[in-house]
Amino acid sequence: MPTPAPILTRGIEKPPKYRKNWWKLIKQNWELYLFLLPTLVYFLIFHYWPMYGVQIAFRNFSPALGISGSEWVGLEHFIRFFESYNFWTLMYNTLSLSVLQLLITFPLPIVVALMLNQLIFKRYKKFVQTIIYAPHFISVVVLVGMVYVFFSNNGLINNFLMIFGLDSINFLADANWFKPLYVGSSVWQETGWAAIIYLAALAAVNPELHEAAIVDGASKFQRVLHIDIPAILPIMIILLVLSVGNIMNIGFEKAYLLQTPLNQSSSEIIPTYVYKVGLQQAQYSFAAAVGLFNAMINLILLWYVNRIAKRISGQGLW
Repeated sequence: MPTPAPILTRGIEKPPKYRKNWWKLIKQNWELYLFLLPTLVYFLIFHYWPMYGVQIAFRNFSPALGISGSEWVGLEHFIRFFESYNFWTLMYNTLSLSVLQLLITFPLPIVVALMLNQLIFKRYKKFVQTIIYAPHFISVVVLVGMVYVFFSNNGLINNFLMIFGLDSINFLADANWFKPLYVGSSVWQETGWAAIIYLAALAAVNPELHEAAIVDGASKFQRVLHIDIPAILPIMIILLVLSVGNIMNIGFEKAYLLQTPLNQSSSEIIPTYVYKVGLQQAQYSFAAAVGLFNAMINLILLWYVNRIAKRISGQGLW
């Protein structure tokens, strides 16, 4: 019996019905693309087009000469920053403050959401939610003003300490107290608001899972551990990746407003340094180089943590 000839597939074009006609698909769904167009235009104008100016980090920028007319100096500004006397101080202050805030402010909204989800009395639950959401709507300037009122030498906290015969503490002038004040105010302001997304995910959990667990004799802690936490785990991973990828972009406004000459050794971080060097001292190219270095660290951390998350849990941003 003769051997059948092998079927050759290379070089054979697919029938026209399998070809992707992108223009036809766009015409069929033109309404969706029309809705997407303003967002694309916004990002192109305000996020991608300004990236043309990033090159001033590699030039000795002069406003009179413009970006393209300024002298190209390569990595000179980056090397200057790496060799500066306060490079390691800035890196330590920025990383320590960011990591401390991440370690404290990331798990707390999860705990708050799990606790609120277990409340039986709806009115009390709504009351607690309103109380913990409200600080989010306070501006940073007002928040820092409240910190000054409470923690100044004649503030409420020091008056409370003196009632018990304790010595007053100059919180705002002590560099060791800057990070606790910064992170503590962030916890008070953002914990309730950050818990909203976890509460929304918990609301989507099928009640039958809890009913079956109760029938099997599971306690509340066991139901939280085996039902609620797995339900919000994908959101936890995504928010963790985003938080780590943004770890170097610690809030400039609050750090700058809480900064005093006496706590500057702890409060001087990269964003405040870029503001002082770039705007107050008009060293635009040097400030752009420092800001670009800061952004590159965030990009590397985002890519690396996303890769680890996908390897461990199979979920990530991309």
